[in-house]
Amino acid sequence: MAEITAALVGKLREMTNAGLMNCKKALTEAEGDLEKAVDILRKSGAASAAKRASRDANEGSIALAIKDGGKYAVLVEVNCETPLVPKNELFQQFCAQMAQRYLENENPNVETEREAIVAKIGENIKVGRVVRWTASEGGIINGYVHHDTRKGVIVEVGVENKDTLANPEVALLAKELSIQCVAFPPLSTRREEIPADVVEREKTIAREQMAGKPEKVIEGIVKGKLNKFFEGVCLVDQLFYKDQNISCQAYADSVGKGLNDKLSIRRFSRLAVGEN
Repeated sequence: MAEITAALVGKLREMTNAGLMNCKKALTEAEGDLEKAVDILRKSGAASAAKRASRDANEGSIALAIKDGGKYAVLVEVNCETPLVPKNELFQQFCAQMAQRYLENENPNVETEREAIVAKIGENIKVGRVVRWTASEGGIINGYVHHDTRKGVIVEVGVENKDTLANPEVALLAKELSIQCVAFPPLSTRREEIPADVVEREKTIAREQMAGKPEKVIEGIVKGKLNKFFEGVCLVDQLFYKDQNISCQAYADSVGKGLNDKLSIRRFSRLAVGEN
């Protein structure tokens, strides 16, 4: 059995928001297995939801670049050592420059620029993850970087009538959905993309929470809990941040109706500094 250290207890608490004593007890029962401990806490109701502890010590910023009316888009993560550097104007200019370089070239040589900014700022600075998209037929990409520059998202929206792509409402829809993904990070675009083992895990947890109730009652409750789970983690099912009475797909449908077209939410990509 793995040693139940204070660091392990702290990590479980960060993942679940449960109390320290509950975390220690769950880890003991799970013999030090974090994933099993998460399930134990959720089944007992001590954790409202599980989230992966994927943060690391990196600092930095996310930069966004788009061209040709949303045909091409890039998100770039630029890392540094300390949290004050991203507020530096020279660093932000470098980030914007890197986004443009990767927009123009899939694998640019940026070492000269990187060495120059390192010499000026005095910290180790490097280009981290890069997401580079080309919109597919009938699609348009737009994005959003949060004001703290630590989180950025791009979303592709599709149309059925290509003439609709020229309407600014379509680009605005993609931007609004990008803001949605920054505020409420989804796991997937739609529920069909959630791995089957994840869905089964949610079903198992829900069923065990309802143990002792009649089977017909359990099935109805499990279905309701699963729909609630999808509402939280699938972009099309999430409640739209500007109107909590409709889903993001319903919002896209309403925009499409106003344009006499049918709009689809195709995909999203999210980068956040310090998260994997």
